[in-house]
Amino acid sequence: MAANPTEFNYANFLGIQSVAAAIVFAVVYAPLFGWFMWQLFRRQKAYVFIVLAFFCLIRIASFVIRACLAAIEGAGENFELYIADQVLFGVGFFSLLYSAYSVVLDRQQLTEAGRQRPQILRIAESRRSFTVPLLAAVIIGIIGASQDPESGKILRDFGTIIFFILTVLLALRTLFLTRAEDDSRFFVAKTGSRTPGSRSLGREYGSYILCMVALLLLVRMAFAIATINDTTTLHNEHFWYPLYALPEALAVILYTASGLVPPRSELPN
Repeated sequence: MAANPTEFNYANFLGIQSVAAAIVFAVVYAPLFGWFMWQLFRRQKAYVFIVLAFFCLIRIASFVIRACLAAIEGAGENFELYIADQVLFGVGFFSLLYSAYSVVLDRQQLTEAGRQRPQILRIAESRRSFTVPLLAAVIIGIIGASQDPESGKILRDFGTIIFFILTVLLALRTLFLTRAEDDSRFFVAKTGSRTPGSRSLGREYGSYILCMVALLLLVRMAFAIATINDTTTLHNEHFWYPLYALPEALAVILYTASGLVPPRSELPN
């Protein structure tokens, strides 16, 4: 681990100024964490709720650290807080991206039309083929974050590129799921068949909700890629909050749609 450079202010480097914005986002994630835990233990024991609850917990910690960096004099020069901030944001996005991909795969298992997948998407046939590069991006990002901002830039950029490619892949699979579920809804309308509880918002229009999730994650990653060599813009809170932090929060809120995440009992073995 690189030594803490003398008198280098990491809070200034990251453009961290607003205490209020950080606190607001921490407060937003708190009830979301409670909601996902409630879903996990009281209603649906779906693994994705564990991951989403973990993501909310990480984001609460991330924004609390961000508030400390902005509010506490001298905290901005603390290299350990800088590392914690960078690592938590990277690990957190892993959880969010993996959750979206898992829900898409789960819903595709329940859709007969999903069995006929285009050849271009077969590279992501299993969770493992998506999780391995996702974990690689996180590890690379952690290594880059554990170094000073200049030394670790190449690794952080490489991790960002991997995240962007995987987000694009998620968007493609979500679009195909939308088409598959549209075909399935046409079959239901034609035959009159319907499963119990299928009229919930998430169950009926889940693919469209997941498309919005994918779009929000694409906005987040497009901003990160567009500013990969422009750290001034990337860390400017006037851009960072609406284009980086807000899309994540909105994506998590969309997961609260009833019926969006299929219960484990409905998934094929």
